[in-house]
Amino acid sequence: MTEYFQSLGMSYEFAWFAATIAGILLIALPLMLAVAMIIYVDRKVLGAIMMRRGPNVVGPFGLLQSFADGLKVFLQETIIPSAANKVLFLLAPIITFTVALAAWAVIPFNSGAVLADINVGLLYVLAVSSLGVYGVVISGWASNSKYPFFSAMRAAAQMISYEVSIGFILVCVVLWANSFNLNDIIIAQKGHGLGFVNAFAFNPLLFPLFVMFLISAMAETARAPFDLTEAESELVAGYQTEYSSMSFALFWLGEYANILLMCALCAILFFGGWLPPVEWEPLYAVPGWIWLFGKMFVFFFIFSWTWGTVPRYRYDQLMRLGWKVFLPLSLLFVVLISGYLMLTRYAPL
Repeated sequence: MTEYFQSLGMSYEFAWFAATIAGILLIALPLMLAVAMIIYVDRKVLGAIMMRRGPNVVGPFGLLQSFADGLKVFLQETIIPSAANKVLFLLAPIITFTVALAAWAVIPFNSGAVLADINVGLLYVLAVSSLGVYGVVISGWASNSKYPFFSAMRAAAQMISYEVSIGFILVCVVLWANSFNLNDIIIAQKGHGLGFVNAFAFNPLLFPLFVMFLISAMAETARAPFDLTEAESELVAGYQTEYSSMSFALFWLGEYANILLMCALCAILFFGGWLPPVEWEPLYAVPGWIWLFGKMFVFFFIFSWTWGTVPRYRYDQLMRLGWKVFLPLSLLFVVLISGYLMLTRYAPL
């Protein structure tokens, strides 16, 4: 894209800047549209599970319901509690939203179609996504109210607990793919499963890690059945209790952008990303981004399906699952996979 802007007569510096801004907009704007649409899908899936209609009035089939809700939120008054720390109160949703968008910079949508194709892409995603806890903690503290503060502490503990096991799961994937680069991880899955399936998930050693990653992703994004940060009977609306208008909407946008990111990571790390499901040449005629979006949609449907069918965990159950089950298991698989690779791939000749 830089070359294109240079062909218009720009210097290299201005061409690079214009290309970077264009790349950011090409990711951020469709992502915002996707967030609006998956909120609609979420409500439709939940409506079907609960035998309700879901949104069906605003626009054809209710497709414009999310935009109507967004307009309603935008027109509301922004209320800041008198005892709140105003700067931090307004900064918290901005941090949450910005961090959720920043992680998408290294997500490959097709071969070479990535904003920043860096060698440590997976490490970047882990580092940036872990910053989201700051927005949560700051929002709870700055509200100067006990209910948001309790919820923020609970959310911080929950997010940190499951980030630990996610980190060890990512170590296993990196060991197998022999790269931190997300494009290289995708290419390493070519024909990996049963000799013709483009997925790590069909590997007996990596499939349990996929299951743990999917569950940990739900806990990391505070998605049901781990939505204890917004437990209605205990915390009203969690750390968002004192927020209104666009500051409240930024939390929602950031939350759903994170959910989409986790769906993308499930597809990229375990199901071949932009590769077709199986090694069959005609399938490569379909653009890679369509395969990636299709896989992301399947995982988002699993997220919504789980929300509508699985009861909420108690907090002690949540912590026990993270620290006493997933952490030891992920550590065990690090040992098993590294040992297996040392015996096979790196065995002396």
